Amino acid sequence: MWNLPNIITLIRISMTPVVALLPFIEGYWPKFIAFLVFVAVALTDVLDGYLARSRNQITDLGKLLDPLADKLLLLASLIPIYFISRTRHDLYDIPVWGSIPLWVCLLMLGRELAMTVLRWWGKRRGIIISAGGAGKLKAAFQSIFIGGIFLWFAFRDAGRPLGWEHTPFFAWWSRWHGGFVAVALLLAVALTVYSFLVYLYRYRALFSQRPE
Repeated sequence: MWNLPNIITLIRISMTPVVALLPFIEGYWPKFIAFLVFVAVALTDVLDGYLARSRNQITDLGKLLDPLADKLLLLASLIPIYFISRTRHDLYDIPVWGSIPLWVCLLMLGRELAMTVLRWWGKRRGIIISAGGAGKLKAAFQSIFIGGIFLWFAFRDAGRPLGWEHTPFFAWWSRWHGGFVAVALLLAVALTVYSFLVYLYRYRALFSQRPE
């Protein structure tokens, strides 16, 4: 039960408080470290799944812990992103979006909760709902957005102490990085909705009297 993939998943879970708390610390270093930790944790999500399959070490505990780790990491990331982006519009303003809207956070978290209920309902009816391509793409763009905005917070904080604030590079990078974050968020939101609709259509038999 306590094989390497499950241990890696537990490490991912243990790092979620670090991701949640570091961005609230003043200065650019804590936010940059939060970015590095998030990237490391996101990459280990791929690693533990690969190890479990390649070593034939897929366990019931792993099936329980892996989606739990994903949901905890998403929650731990969205909390600081929401509050920090709303408290300093002058510094962390995201092009087009301004701050990340509350409805976006609720949409992302609500989708994960709905999928948990759908998988539970499917299991009760003898249908295993596995991760599909749209769901994996959604997770990838959510991670790109979260990593990108943590780095955005760090970069914007570093402007004044490092003397970059009034340089052409800072202005150019702010436009490019801010636009990147805005587009990544748009794609993450679109894929959050699209992937859920795909699951609902693919497993629509769960809502009929008798599964297909």
